[in-house]
Amino acid sequence: MGFNCGIVGMPNVGKSTLFNALLSTAQAEAANYPFCTIEPNTGRVSVPDDRLTELAAIAKSAQIIPTQLEFVDIAGLVRGASKGEGLGNQFLSHIREVDAIIHVLRCFIDDDITHVEGGVDPLRDAEIIETELVLADLESVEKRIPNLQKKAKGADKEAKAQLAIAEKILPILEKGDPARTFKPADAEEAKQLRMMQLITSKPMLYACNVEEENVATGNALSAKVAEAMKAKGAKTVVVSAKIEAEISVLETAEEKAEFLDAVGLKESGLASLIRAGFELLDLITFFTIGPKEARAWTVRRNATAPNAAGEIHTDFEKGFIRAETIACKDYLQFKGENGAKEAGKLRLEGKEYVVQDGDVLHFRFNV
Repeated sequence: MGFNCGIVGMPNVGKSTLFNALLSTAQAEAANYPFCTIEPNTGRVSVPDDRLTELAAIAKSAQIIPTQLEFVDIAGLVRGASKGEGLGNQFLSHIREVDAIIHVLRCFIDDDITHVEGGVDPLRDAEIIETELVLADLESVEKRIPNLQKKAKGADKEAKAQLAIAEKILPILEKGDPARTFKPADAEEAKQLRMMQLITSKPMLYACNVEEENVATGNALSAKVAEAMKAKGAKTVVVSAKIEAEISVLETAEEKAEFLDAVGLKESGLASLIRAGFELLDLITFFTIGPKEARAWTVRRNATAPNAAGEIHTDFEKGFIRAETIACKDYLQFKGENGAKEAGKLRLEGKEYVVQDGDVLHFRFNV
């Protein structure tokens, strides 16, 4: 199952520079004018996880395969995008297709880089984009309701369920609030909300793009953003797209470590961003470990053992019998599968087992 995060923001906030650094490539053109990104660029990146390296060392795995997350670089949005300004409709359709949104905010001052609003104010920019996304969703819901009402008068149960959610979401959007502020009462409501594919129902993370000298601590602008977003229950990450671009062209891990140390960082901002994107999607990792390969896999939180087996192969899920399970910390502490087994830390789990982050799993199945 693939998961992706769309990178959005106003023009010239550093989105494409950040995306290029993510992929260590010049795949997305970064230029000092609006709308240089027309088609969304897509790339997959490895999710940093030290546990995988440690597990592979114990098992003497010949190959290490990390799990991945997809990022989509979406062109800059401007005021009026919901009404088609600045290629808005095209860009909004691209945002609808992603699972989560990373909103890049410009938190640096640079007179050489233009700003479409005439000055730097990340909270204003955040409000403009949020408003445009809410307006786009409002228009979408208003258009759907008459059609759903017509279908609901018949025996269309799905239309009735959709209409019930649409009528609950409409006043929220009319107030100017995002759809994600609506809390589904049960799994059915959550399902119907997902089916509506509203942009503002997607989880959102804010990436504050700061100057090089402020990357370790952030600055006054990023602090204002963090405070405002904390009040909304949203997370923020501080990055410097310029520094990440410089790191991405360094060839060795040693060079990158030295560079990070010089600017006062323990890890790159991108590593933090990728990890935060992973958490934003409410994903967890499980591992399959052996002499041939050590591999990380991704599932949504609360996935069952058969769900996890299905990530490897559909036959594993169909013919699932049980999962041999070792917690990562136990695998590391007792130096592998045999040690964990001798210590009584290997468990046999059935179809109802909910996979935990870091589980080392071996599936038994019969097709």
